[in-house]
Amino acid sequence: MNSNYILNGLPEREAKPRERGFTMAMDKGLSIREVEDFLDVAGEYVDIVKLGWGTSYVVPNLQRKLDAYRAAGIPVYFGGTLFEAFIARNQFEDYRRVLDKYNMTFAEVSDGSIEMNHEKKCGYIQTLAEQVTVLSEVGSKDAEKIIPPYMWIRLMQAELDAGAWKVIGEAREGGNVGLFRSTGEVRSGLVEEILTKIPFEKILWEAPQKAQQVWFIKLLGANVNLGNIAPSEVIPLETIRLGLRGDTFTHFINNGQPIIDA
Repeated sequence: MNSNYILNGLPEREAKPRERGFTMAMDKGLSIREVEDFLDVAGEYVDIVKLGWGTSYVVPNLQRKLDAYRAAGIPVYFGGTLFEAFIARNQFEDYRRVLDKYNMTFAEVSDGSIEMNHEKKCGYIQTLAEQVTVLSEVGSKDAEKIIPPYMWIRLMQAELDAGAWKVIGEAREGGNVGLFRSTGEVRSGLVEEILTKIPFEKILWEAPQKAQQVWFIKLLGANVNLGNIAPSEVIPLETIRLGLRGDTFTHFINNGQPIIDA
C-alpha cells in the first residue's frame, strides 16, 4: 500500500490480489477522463469495478473504458441487472456472447429484479463459472420483500456450491434494501446470523453509505469485503479501514477506549 510517511500501528491490509479487504467500486457512467482521474487517485485501493445495472448498454466508448480499467490491472464486470435483462428476454446465450465479445473475466448473477427459480439461478452460475469468475448476488431490490436469515444462508451456500467465487449481500446503490432497513440501518441480527454459517471472506457486503462501512469494519475489521462504493468514496473508505478517520479512530488503538493525553 502506498503511504506518504510512516505511521505505526495501523491495521495490516492484505496486498492485491486479495481474497479479503476487497473494495468494489461502482461506475454509474463515468467518462473516460473521469475513469483516468479516478484510477490516478484511487486505483491502488480498488479491487474490482462494477458498471452499475445496465449502464454498459448505453454508455459511450465502452471498450475504451474497459481498456482503461484493465490497463490499471483492475477487472470490471457488468451489473447483475443487465444479466437479468438478458434472462427476462430469454437471451442467456446472447449474454454469454457479450461477455466473450468484451473479454470479460467476471460476471454477476442476480435475481433482485425478477422472480427466478433458485435451482435455475444456480444452473446459470454453474454454466457461467466455466467461462468467467462469478459473483452471485443474494437479496431482493424490493424493499417489501423480507428474506429470513436462514434463507439468506441457504441461498448463499447453494450459490457458492454452484461455483460462485463470492456472494454479494444486496443493498442497491442507495443502501436501503436487503441487508439494510429503508433508513439505511444495518439489519445487524441478519448479518451476524449469516456469519455463523458463511465464511466472511466469501461475502461481499454492499455498503454504499459511510455509516454502513463503519459498522462492518467495526464488526469484521479492516479486511472486510465492501462493495457499491462510489469512486469519490474509495479514498475515504480506505482511511476508515485504517482508523484514520474519526469514525474508527479509537477502534484500532487503545482497545477502542477514549484516548486521554497524559
